[in-house]
Amino acid sequence: MYGLEIYHRVRGAVLRDGMSEREAARAFGLDRGTISKMLRFSAPPGYRQTSQRPRSRMDAHAAFVDQILISDREAPKKQRHTVKRIFERLRDERGFGGGYTTVRDYVRPRRQALKEAFVPLAHPPGHAQADFGEATVVLGGVEQKIRFFVMSLPQSDAIFVKAYHAETAEAFCDGHVEAFAFFGGVPRSILYDNTRLAVAQILGDGTRKRSRMFEALQSHYLFDDRFGRPARGNDKGKVEGMVGFARRTFMVPIPRATDIEALNAMLLTRFRDRLAAVLRGTDGASIGARLEADRAAFIALPATPFEACDKRPGRASSLSLVRYRSTDYSVPVAYAHRDVMVKAYVDEVVIEAGAEEIARHRRSYQTEDFVFDPLHYLDLLERKVGALDQAAPMQGWDLGEEFDRLRRLMEARLSQKNRRAAGKREFVQVLQLFKVFPEPVVRSAVRDALELGAISADAVKHLALCRIERRPPRLDLRDYPHLPASTVAATNPADYMALMTGASS
Repeated sequence: MYGLEIYHRVRGAVLRDGMSEREAARAFGLDRGTISKMLRFSAPPGYRQTSQRPRSRMDAHAAFVDQILISDREAPKKQRHTVKRIFERLRDERGFGGGYTTVRDYVRPRRQALKEAFVPLAHPPGHAQADFGEATVVLGGVEQKIRFFVMSLPQSDAIFVKAYHAETAEAFCDGHVEAFAFFGGVPRSILYDNTRLAVAQILGDGTRKRSRMFEALQSHYLFDDRFGRPARGNDKGKVEGMVGFARRTFMVPIPRATDIEALNAMLLTRFRDRLAAVLRGTDGASIGARLEADRAAFIALPATPFEACDKRPGRASSLSLVRYRSTDYSVPVAYAHRDVMVKAYVDEVVIEAGAEEIARHRRSYQTEDFVFDPLHYLDLLERKVGALDQAAPMQGWDLGEEFDRLRRLMEARLSQKNRRAAGKREFVQVLQLFKVFPEPVVRSAVRDALELGAISADAVKHLALCRIERRPPRLDLRDYPHLPASTVAATNPADYMALMTGASS
């Protein structure tokens, strides 16, 4: 089985660079059937991550050596560390078990980087840079920290910003998807800091092992990546400066919004308005006008956007709960004790069993939280009505005064024998209608039933159907002997006169 890296290279060569399938098969040493399969899928079906390569002995000591080299720049030339002295200090002070050559191979390029001189950079169109930052905002009246994804195009100075509750892999990928849609294409390359969301590991030879989700994102959109160096450099400074610029430009003063969706709508308006700005040294062209040059150099968007979600297997407990990152999400009770697949998006958590979606919840970022859908437990509560009042999924479900009244009447009108249990069961049957009909229809049907005195789950269902089908209700009381009956006699004028006489007296 081939990994994401070869998929990425093959797809880039054929779909982006125009290489034929025959040439690709010869260039990569694969048969044409395998090449065709790689062109159909942006990620290998059934992919399993291979074991990681051993880490370099210098990884644990890199920060120590870097600090020595940085300090040496301020020390007299004759008293700076040689490679031999660094090796001796590592051996004596830190128990380093590697050899002199390992230290030498690390120190030489690092020292060279510290001596490096920099010149102003020219930015060709079609390239981008991206990073995450942190800012303080007020959401719903509560001051809190949020993380924001930012992508900018250095050639045109166009920028995209989106806020998230947490800096996660799915947020990182979602930010790319949203930025590509906003810019109208895919940059040919994107510059990053050495973020853990993109780089799972930096190997001993300096090459980077991409995270699985980031590799899948690249394979889908076919852009190249570049990474800023840990030392002081133009690239790293540019990425970090972009984050500070976005914070100062779009989040000062502290933004206030009802929720994060409203905050992102506010940010979208602000950086859209900025497209009309004309910056110094741009020959009078606005950011929006210069953006067209970037768009002309972009890679075309694929037919479908990347699915930015974290997929993990899970299992429903006896309480019909599935745990994802310390939060429990409910599923219908029929799926208790079954294996499921959790798909965590930025705003939602979707749970599937086989190819069927069985639950969809708004995602919670609180620790050890419980997220219930009361409808998931109604089948069980219909059998175990004694648990209705103490059922945790029902707590906080504000049904309104009409439903409270309906339940009281249902419990009161039935026979004394098991009256409360039977009334609760019939009330749960009314709640089951939320699975079938839109919520406004059910609520209107309950109000109609109360006005008619038709205190029955069947009556509420009939009234809901009549609203959907836009026909008048026909409640035949012979079919519902437990409903209240009334007799309407013909009007007699004498009765009216009797009433008038009683009123005058």
